[in-house]
Amino acid sequence: MILKNATVYDGAFRPQRLDVAVRDGKIERLGESLPQTDGALDCTGCTVVPGFVDIHIHGGGGGDMADADPQSLQKMSRFLLRHGVTSFCPASMTLPFDDLAAQFAAVEAFKGREEGARVLGVRMEGPYISAEKKGAQCGAFIRPADYAEFAALDAISRVCVVDAAPEKAGASAFAERASGRCTVSAGHTAASYAQMLEALEHGFSHATHLFNAMPPIRNREPGPVTAILCSGTATAELICDGFHNHPAVVCMAMRLLGADRAVVVSDAMRAAGCGDGEYVLGGQKVFVRGGRARLADGTIAASTTDLHTEFRNLLAWGVPFADALRACTINPARVAGAADRIGSIEPGKDADLLVLDSQNRIRCVLVKGRVYEN
Repeated sequence: MILKNATVYDGAFRPQRLDVAVRDGKIERLGESLPQTDGALDCTGCTVVPGFVDIHIHGGGGGDMADADPQSLQKMSRFLLRHGVTSFCPASMTLPFDDLAAQFAAVEAFKGREEGARVLGVRMEGPYISAEKKGAQCGAFIRPADYAEFAALDAISRVCVVDAAPEKAGASAFAERASGRCTVSAGHTAASYAQMLEALEHGFSHATHLFNAMPPIRNREPGPVTAILCSGTATAELICDGFHNHPAVVCMAMRLLGADRAVVVSDAMRAAGCGDGEYVLGGQKVFVRGGRARLADGTIAASTTDLHTEFRNLLAWGVPFADALRACTINPARVAGAADRIGSIEPGKDADLLVLDSQNRIRCVLVKGRVYEN
């Protein structure tokens, strides 16, 4: 197949007028005026970009990882495809080991059966977090970082990202070991600026939903957010739904993180795509009103957004197209350890592509070269 007559964001995220040749699920080559084939897709007036990568999503389309059910994961896969996501990491919550093991087993059984977005691996958000900053996580199951437990779960199904609160006893030792297997993220943390700086020297390299579930920036107490923004190397997630973070704060963070360190995530729950109502997240009731998810006490509980909506939000807020695109594609792919296969349009990579119209609406999605019309 050849995608013809499009503006293509190439491997360096430069817009060029190119054709994209796809063969056997891979991007074969890019070039000007490639020979016409029977499988050509006319993309006149459209933009071709890499498929979005969501490395932090609990659920969507009525499904949730916590269901420990491949059919539930399939709901997520189909939902994500409709919103331009071609790869994802289903995220676990703070729960007992046996519950997590069942969820990991379901993810492993589901791999290769996806009818939409493909699973990269698991995002292990809990249970090694701070009770003080637990957010919508269940405090009863919070526990110290345990490498043996983590390794046992990773053996069931590969972990791409694991969270821990850096200030907790044993967290740095855990991160130094776990970082040899996956990305270690500071999340749901009450860490100080100094503690966060130290953590970045001991295996931590990423931050979970920056600004949320962590201390704010203060002029005499800069906190973990400042340490992450000023580190020069750490990556950080941003939820760009206009609710979790004010647009001005997102734009500031995008500028400070630069082109290579910002990672857009949805942190969505099963209510995404399903409307307002009462749901369950990590064993707790969540009430969605006006698209905003909260616990009964008003605590924000995940989101109901998606990466395509967030991408368009970033553009509306004035973030340059290429920067917004990197944050939804190659940057999360790199954090998940999958940038050699996905995240950019380069020969040899999987043909996971989006075709956007002149208004940046999704015309169609390609997953390993298979075309899904939107």
